[in-house]
Amino acid sequence: MQIKVLGTGCANCRSTVALIEEAAQAKGIAIEIAKVEDLKEIMSYGVMSTPGVVINGKVVHAGGIPTRDLIDGWLK
Repeated sequence: MQIKVLGTGCANCRSTVALIEEAAQAKGIAIEIAKVEDLKEIMSYGVMSTPGVVINGKVVHAGGIPTRDLIDGWLK
């Protein structure tokens, strides 16, 4: 599973990365997680509010730190 966290490096973006990594580890799911900080690339996904989360090329979240329940749902 390929996951990208879109954001400029703010605390919320770093927290989102950490939460996704923790959830995947707890579920025993292998993920590839990348942090995207390039504004042009972020905009190419249509994300105007960060952090954004892209899973396998599809935007699943934008704006604010996602909840653990939401993350768990993505990792099914």
